[in-house]
Amino acid sequence: MRFVDVLVGAAAVSGAVAVPTKTRKRADAFQFTGVSESGAEFGNTALPGQLDKDYTWPDQSAISTLIQKGFNTFRVPIMMERFIPEKLTGTVNETYAAGLDDAVSFITGQGAYAIVDPHNFGRYYDEIITDVSGFGAWWTVAAKRYASNEKVIFDTNNEFHDEDNDLVGQLNQAAIDAIRGAGATSQYIFAEGNSWTGAWHWTSSGTSDAMGKLTDPEDKLIYEMHQYLDSDGSGTSPDCVSATIGAERLADATAWLKANGKKGLIGETAGGANSQCIQAVQGMLQHMQDNSDVWTGWLWWGAGPWWADYMYGMEPPSGSAYTGVLPSLTDFI
Repeated sequence: MRFVDVLVGAAAVSGAVAVPTKTRKRADAFQFTGVSESGAEFGNTALPGQLDKDYTWPDQSAISTLIQKGFNTFRVPIMMERFIPEKLTGTVNETYAAGLDDAVSFITGQGAYAIVDPHNFGRYYDEIITDVSGFGAWWTVAAKRYASNEKVIFDTNNEFHDEDNDLVGQLNQAAIDAIRGAGATSQYIFAEGNSWTGAWHWTSSGTSDAMGKLTDPEDKLIYEMHQYLDSDGSGTSPDCVSATIGAERLADATAWLKANGKKGLIGETAGGANSQCIQAVQGMLQHMQDNSDVWTGWLWWGAGPWWADYMYGMEPPSGSAYTGVLPSLTDFI
């Protein structure tokens, strides 16, 4: 989603659940189904920011509830500048990193996947990242921290946009090389492309050319694409273009994945809690199930304790999507 600075009041973060959550039996064809757990990337103009004023961490009790619903993958957006301040080759802010450690430990302790998601749009302190080696250095530090936890997934960077396609490819390859070089060899890597990593223009934007050349010695690379269903695909409206727009917008990406022997995932999607959007999301997920040889799963945007009445909110117990959309998606979880 094209993220704008979110001004929110502080909210208390729930404590840990003592034992693993019982998960509803999964019957679908997807390896990954889940939610982005926003909070630690909030207040992105206030750096480094203050915990519970500018940013927060996911509510663990809410995650437990979503696990009970069958979700098994939770994307944790963070700010690169908070994790390693001042420069890409700097040292870890252990206070912020401890919050990430706690979230990752809780999620993976429940048997679910935790995605470490630098939610930076290919930027560092608002400047396009052109230091490829520095980007790799950042990832070396981050990956070493979680190298022993096979339930962690590394998301190279959220929604590169308005950049040179070759640079985006180079940054992704640097992240892959750094992650594997740090000893994180058992984990999946989710690679995001240019042009907001949109599935509907994955090929037409040209990002597929450089992205298709990525290599992973562990062969655990998955292409993370995002797809919203409003008129401009930005995820800023509760309205969807049509009841069939979801499947239509994935058609070209599906063809590219099949032609190139790649695996993909929709790492962000959403629609409003209305009948047309629900049909559009169902149609998209059915298309993905019908092509599960290349589509590994999907993640909803988004959940998190500070979303309040957000139009796509999947936060239990009262988020608009949690109450108005999720009951219609159980066949795909």
